[in-house]
Amino acid sequence: MEHAAQDESRFSRIQLRNRALILDAALEVFSAHGFRGATLDQIAAASGLSKPNILYYFDGKEDIHVTLLGQLMDRWLAPLREVDPAGEPLEELLHYVHRKLEMSRDYPRESRLFANEILQGAPRIGPHLESDLRPLVDWAAGLIQGWVDAGRLAPVDPMHLIFSIWATTQHYADFEAQIGVLTGADGVPEGADAHLEALFRRLLTP
Repeated sequence: MEHAAQDESRFSRIQLRNRALILDAALEVFSAHGFRGATLDQIAAASGLSKPNILYYFDGKEDIHVTLLGQLMDRWLAPLREVDPAGEPLEELLHYVHRKLEMSRDYPRESRLFANEILQGAPRIGPHLESDLRPLVDWAAGLIQGWVDAGRLAPVDPMHLIFSIWATTQHYADFEAQIGVLTGADGVPEGADAHLEALFRRLLTP
């Protein structure tokens, strides 16, 4: 994801503003329609910029999509990186659960962008799953297993625990429309935090 890593200091203030407008509009379009369903015309309309103007800043739809995914990876991995090996295991993991739910509340479009990419087989983000996500998850799973072995957490499969946390927190963003119909809530409904804390506290308490 070279675009995301590029030094943006070479852009003027107006250019940075236009890039931000394009990326925000693209995030809305991609999260609603997926990569295949999104078009540059839709992104242009949502950004208020012309299609040629968009192509001045980006090489095309895939370049925009890859840039968004690159920015998303750093944000998405941050809560897992914050888990403190020296902290109290149960509280560290419950904090991770709350942070992931908070991200579903604050960044639902980003969550759907990531989910859509994974559902398509991760054609554009695959290398970053290998280089960034896998080592971090392996580290976290090893940490959790160490806590389990030391009797500081109830016996649990670390990898499946991580998958369960993702499933129960990101669901609120990825299936926001369905949850809205069923609960009448706009976004994450009230009580989700308390429910997930009770669920994982019972599961993990030694």
